[in-house]
Amino acid sequence: MNRQIVKLFGFTVVLFAVLIGFTSYWSVFDAKALKQKEANKRPLLEQQQIERGRILAADGTVIARSVAKGQGDSLRYVRRYPEGSLYGHPIGYSFVRLGDTEFEEYHNDTLVGEESEFSSILDELRGLEQKGNDIVTNIDPVAQRTALEALEEVGFGGVVAIEPSTGRVRALVSNAPYDPNLVPEHFPALTRDPSRPLYDRATQGQYPPGSTFKVVTAAAALDSGVITPGTAIDAPGTLEVQGQPLQNDFNQSFSGLTLDGALTNSVNTWFAQVGERIGEGTLFEYMDRFGFNSKPAIDLPSEQLSSSGLFEGGRLLGPRDPIDIARVAIGQERLLVTPLQMAEVAAAVANEGKLMRPQIWSRVVDPDGRVVDRLDPTEYGQPISEQTAAELTTAMEGVVSEGTGTNAAIPGVTVAGKTGTAETPGNETCGGGSAENQAWFMGFAPADHPQIAIAASVECTEQFGNDVAAPIFRQVAEAILNGE
Repeated sequence: MNRQIVKLFGFTVVLFAVLIGFTSYWSVFDAKALKQKEANKRPLLEQQQIERGRILAADGTVIARSVAKGQGDSLRYVRRYPEGSLYGHPIGYSFVRLGDTEFEEYHNDTLVGEESEFSSILDELRGLEQKGNDIVTNIDPVAQRTALEALEEVGFGGVVAIEPSTGRVRALVSNAPYDPNLVPEHFPALTRDPSRPLYDRATQGQYPPGSTFKVVTAAAALDSGVITPGTAIDAPGTLEVQGQPLQNDFNQSFSGLTLDGALTNSVNTWFAQVGERIGEGTLFEYMDRFGFNSKPAIDLPSEQLSSSGLFEGGRLLGPRDPIDIARVAIGQERLLVTPLQMAEVAAAVANEGKLMRPQIWSRVVDPDGRVVDRLDPTEYGQPISEQTAAELTTAMEGVVSEGTGTNAAIPGVTVAGKTGTAETPGNETCGGGSAENQAWFMGFAPADHPQIAIAASVECTEQFGNDVAAPIFRQVAEAILNGE
């Protein structure tokens, strides 16, 4: 009898230990995963009792702050966004009923002062009140406003500006914008709005890049040794590729054309032939190096970012899939990219071939005003050599000085860039018309000492990249360069 009682007691102890173990694991070691489950609202309710840290622009402008409501046990903090729609993207929102998005979500632990579960538990045991940390971003308010206003004048789209040597994101804009303050009361209406204001076109919008992709093609060809800047290639007005004609503008032919002339005049048949010489394997390798075919390494939630690459039914294609490499090389085929991705391409060329991780945050300041963490710029990779970057820069300067991108020119400043105009007839987003384009400009300035790299893209326009996107580049670049 005693032996049976001992066995029962031992079994009970084991079960109790297992229960304690699992409970501890869920509440401490796996707390982050538990919080990410949408059904678990408790962490969000608890966060209402914490004064969430502020989010500030680079100059100290308050982008987001928490306001106290009630007192005592009924004290709650509610998020407010003093600048309205200017920073709706990429900052996002934080509300207990709807959760967190974008920058607010990615940096949630820092903003609520909960960098680790153990430190939070220790603070509770010591009777310390939990407070959030402030985060200062790299966003330049003048550049942000300039980009949004310029984009609003010409149509929906996105603009991204990156400091090439550090990866600091100086502006990130999506049009149509939204005011985060309106989200709690108007969320259903915002989700039904045909302009899709909650959709961040700068980081999620996937568009055909048109001729801006020729920079990637040229980079792969130069860096792999397939061509040199002096390689001469005849470019007929029309080539037949996979049974279909591939044409230059106005069916113009060029004899003995080299890289500078081909990029300056955006000659399709020249780049199509270069693409075929490179081959699928090499071109895809360089796409990977620039960050295509994967989510961007920016400090925003991965599920709220889009990859760039070739797509078929939502699936990313690879070099072994049947593709038309000649048309990929000129930015056609099933190629779709985000403005963020093309800004990264421009930034890598500007930074002597090195691609830095794009980051919105700059530093973390604790409730006592001490800087407790600071961005340490990190290299994502080196897609191309310094020599290749220099050769590309020279060719891209010609685009702005005498080619298809003259509206990006800045008086007294050398600019390197590339236009793109992708025809999108029948695009349902644009109403299904026959004359709509996706207009692009990507580039950097000053070309001889780059301070900023920018990509601008405009949806559903009947105009061209030089008409609507290049002026946006110029205005944003001037705002940043004049503010230094």
